[in-house]
Amino acid sequence: MNPKPIASAAGGSASHDGAASHDVRCAPPAADAPARQGAPAAPARRHWLGAAAAGLSVAAVAPLGGCASIEPSAYAGEKPALDLKRYFDGIVDAWGVFQDRSGRVVRRFTVVIRCKWDGDTGTLDEDFSYSDGSTQRRIWTLRRIGAGADGERWTGTAADVIGEAHGTVAGNAFHWRYTMALEVDGRTWNVDFDDWMFLVDERTMLNRAVMSKFGIRLGEVLLSFRKRPASA
Repeated sequence: MNPKPIASAAGGSASHDGAASHDVRCAPPAADAPARQGAPAAPARRHWLGAAAAGLSVAAVAPLGGCASIEPSAYAGEKPALDLKRYFDGIVDAWGVFQDRSGRVVRRFTVVIRCKWDGDTGTLDEDFSYSDGSTQRRIWTLRRIGAGADGERWTGTAADVIGEAHGTVAGNAFHWRYTMALEVDGRTWNVDFDDWMFLVDERTMLNRAVMSKFGIRLGEVLLSFRKRPASA
């Protein structure tokens, strides 16, 4: 899951971990506005999402307004149907990248997720390894809260997530939104995540999370999940 993270991994997540509306058809602006003078030039190393908060200013990124929102119910008929309890059970591996607003990859990572369930409450213990040699751990607690008109509804919590994440499963898709507190150079930034996961087959899932602050797009996290066989 997204912190992903994908990535999510999640570690991601995120949270990992919601941004504004998620629509791949939304186009970037015709020209970039100048970055704020004095903004850090390199991604912070303490957190894998530090580049978003440290390297981008509000003046330099594209607003997300005007994009049409996609609801999970749009995927209700898609197969295979996603069962979060079944997929996130045992060990899941993930590989991901963080991209800035221009699409440039600024960090790569892998995640090992150890999952277990007690009824409708699941624990996803995520261990991140980053391309710069740093590591990170995040523990998600997921709770199924029942079925709604638009699909199966879930909440999630983690130590660096503000309040609760709220999500819906419909068909092969899981969509959730959350706000994650990211520490960058001694300062905490609350970044919104708009997180989509799509089950491809019984072992493979793809994840795309859009990050924003004040409705301003900061970048994306892309992940590919692969569930290990039960005997692995």
